Amino acid sequence: MKGASHGGAPFPVNRYMDKLPITDLDIAGKTILVRADLNVPLNLENPPDEVVTDDTRIRASIPTIEHIVQARGKVVLMSHLGRPGGTRDDAYSLKPVAEKLSVLLEREVTFLPDTIGPDTQAKIASAAPGSVILLENTRFYPQETANDDEFARQLAANGDIFVNDAFGTAHRAHASTVGITAHVEQSAMGFLLAREVDYLSKVLHDSKPPFVAILGGAKVSDKIGLIENLLDRTDKILIGGAMSYTFLKAQGKEVGLSRVEDDKLAVALDLLQRSGGKIELPTDHVTADEFAADAAHHIDTDSIDIHGMGLDIGPATRQAYSRVIMDARTIVWNGPMGVFEMPAFAHGTIAIAEALASATRQGALTVVGGGDSVAAISQAELDDDVSHVSTGGGAMLEYLEGKVLPGIAALSDRKTL
Repeated sequence: MKGASHGGAPFPVNRYMDKLPITDLDIAGKTILVRADLNVPLNLENPPDEVVTDDTRIRASIPTIEHIVQARGKVVLMSHLGRPGGTRDDAYSLKPVAEKLSVLLEREVTFLPDTIGPDTQAKIASAAPGSVILLENTRFYPQETANDDEFARQLAANGDIFVNDAFGTAHRAHASTVGITAHVEQSAMGFLLAREVDYLSKVLHDSKPPFVAILGGAKVSDKIGLIENLLDRTDKILIGGAMSYTFLKAQGKEVGLSRVEDDKLAVALDLLQRSGGKIELPTDHVTADEFAADAAHHIDTDSIDIHGMGLDIGPATRQAYSRVIMDARTIVWNGPMGVFEMPAFAHGTIAIAEALASATRQGALTVVGGGDSVAAISQAELDDDVSHVSTGGGAMLEYLEGKVLPGIAALSDRKTL
């Protein structure tokens, strides 16, 4: 994946947030606390099958880990896994992640069964320089999500310097992302975090026209802030997925049984009117009478039959959207065009993925983010054919909405050190 691992690549230029990069740190002989995003899907039901079912986020953390190891620093990794609700639960243990990371790094990763405390500190202190240690799930403590200052102080006591490399949690003010920075001398960006910021900054502040945003998914309400911030920046906003039916109904179109947010019709109509024609909506739809993979389906043009529901963009829309994408020089994609998990309704999403790959080969800057979009482009086996695949869905949305991400804002400024 182009957005993941570039071990020896130059540190990306961060044009818009002058935060301390890991490459400016004096690492030798020090213990570096790294907040990674190792929140990966696990299969605990069918041993001896592979426990970690998708290691993308683990692989994405490797350049930062290897940089510290090569500089003779000691790596202490912190991460959450799932939502254990502030209690210890073995189903959310990071131990399988430590085992997978050991394989990927081709070196031993020591797993510690706790996150804070004297025993944890003693084991870290006794480890040799170049060691890699993974602490247990930070969310086993309710103080983590509460950004409790005392818990943050105890996390900081595990090391000397803090590095945030978890873009996926950068929009959360938690103890291991924000609170910890008050208790260490330096807080820096890891390679993954800096790469994410660099690409999203280019999209938001340095885009080359034509700039096209492709937005899909279920809810208009999830994308209102994003559309608001992109209206004056983009040349076109292509809408697909279930959210398109809220826009179409707001225009007075018949959408049948398609999913609609009726309380957002006025908002959708206002966005359409303010867009000056920038927002494009599907003109045909793949519809079915029921939400099922094997449901009989057909193409509805313009309006949808009152007994049907739209589950994908139709062939004419696929062609029209692909032409817009192929003419663009900057493209951001967040959200599928339909129910891509069902093969009959995946054609629109796959067509978008293929168009993005082609545009990238023509020199366009292409950024994909959001869990479903990432899954879709991976399903199409095109994740290596776009400029950047973001590891953070919610964080990416908030960044593109123009919001400050607390996990980045809390880091040390390069100019003050």
